[in-house]
Amino acid sequence: MKTKLTGLRWYVAGILCLATGLNYLDRQSLSVLAGTIKSELNISTVEYSYITSAFLVSYMIMYAVSGRLVDKLGTRHSFTVFVSAWSVASALHALAHSAMHFTIFRFLLGATEPANFPAGIKACSEWFPVRERALAVGIFNSGSAIGAAVAAPLISWIALTWGWRSAFLFGGALGLVWVVGWLLFYRRPEEHPRLTSQELAWIKADDKENDFQSPPSVGRLLRMKETWGCVLARALTDPISYFFIFWTPLFLQQERGFDLAAIGKYSWIPFVALAFGNLAGGMVPRQLIRRNWTLNRARKTVMATASIIIPACCLAVTSVPNAATAITAISVAMFCHAAWANMTLPAEVFPKRAVGSVSGFGGALGALVGAGTTIAIGWTVEKISFVPVFMVVAILPLTAFVLVCALIRNLGVIRDIPD
Repeated sequence: MKTKLTGLRWYVAGILCLATGLNYLDRQSLSVLAGTIKSELNISTVEYSYITSAFLVSYMIMYAVSGRLVDKLGTRHSFTVFVSAWSVASALHALAHSAMHFTIFRFLLGATEPANFPAGIKACSEWFPVRERALAVGIFNSGSAIGAAVAAPLISWIALTWGWRSAFLFGGALGLVWVVGWLLFYRRPEEHPRLTSQELAWIKADDKENDFQSPPSVGRLLRMKETWGCVLARALTDPISYFFIFWTPLFLQQERGFDLAAIGKYSWIPFVALAFGNLAGGMVPRQLIRRNWTLNRARKTVMATASIIIPACCLAVTSVPNAATAITAISVAMFCHAAWANMTLPAEVFPKRAVGSVSGFGGALGALVGAGTTIAIGWTVEKISFVPVFMVVAILPLTAFVLVCALIRNLGVIRDIPD
């Protein structure tokens, strides 16, 4: 008989965080190496924007599809299939010799990576009670910032030591190792041999859902205003994530004069702030709830505070005279953006059988807007500067917060969706 593990749900959050870290390590590799690859292969800034847009186009399409697949296949099988697939797609980047090659391989990566998020959010809804889901999703999603932070020094070192092609092979290999560990470890709470009965009771304490119900129809979900609250919040705030992930290293190179060695040395700092922001987005509401705040009041207080701070940071980034202050401003903005915790919303509003689908819809629309905005960013940066881009980023979180208040209203109340 296998030994029981106390707090097993936090181990689950940890392995989900690791998956997200690998997800972002793979996608961030190109951002870190953008200057080197552009120079070696003679790729223009506009062509680079096409490459990142190819990723987002396939990402958008498959985000919606993968969300439904996750609800039908379950988290264990979904992660196995998609992590294996994106690891292979990442390794293929080592074969690229032109902008077209990168466009094709980024399209493949975008088609395989999005399932990580509806699957991870669904796993959090299965393993955590509603009051802990913001923190669980925060831990899971902090992997995005950890992966991006690790990518800068790690990918730079690998590229400087063995060449940039080796960096893509390394990321792909790590993903396949994770799949083996996942298959050995993960089960649903009811089926896990190492879960104590006490922890299972805690996980199920406020769970009134039949785990074997089928996902609700797409039509029914799209007729709910709460669905649109979650989806539109993602559509407005996901492009901010893509901007920070794809363009921060290039901003530091073009606007602040960083070379590849400096990118590896300093550009990880904002992504560490992003990771702490993800944790804060769950931990702060959890502490407020312990002081008898409602989940709705706690979460919205954090979201509103973050929405107010971000504009000041965006203004500072474009006006401060030195690179250190600019990195500080970007770091605070990324911390607040992560603390906003847009990915958590479906798990605080919908039953488990709908979480993957709603997350998929939101991620798909977010990627669609992101694909359009990244082309606009490429043109704006090349023709004007980064200033107009940061100005748009400044107003999006507050707009999204208003929509959440209007369309979702009460967070922490799981809606009933009759069959």
